[in-house]
Amino acid sequence: MEKYVIYRHIGKSNNGWGKELNLISWNDREPVYDIRTWNENHTKYGKGITITLKQMTILKELLREIDLL
Repeated sequence: MEKYVIYRHIGKSNNGWGKELNLISWNDREPVYDIRTWNENHTKYGKGITITLKQMTILKELLREIDLL
């Protein structure tokens, strides 16, 4: 079982099992930005993606440059 600490809850797409963006540390590693589904009390989670601070900085710049539909 993986150990995790959510340092900062940034946002959630809906109630219940919803996609969340969090700053999280997995297994005592350096915190990363994390996008995945969680249940309401954060005891279960689905597959997700982790993004380092450097990667998030690049992604933020790329998103700033595009027009969203």
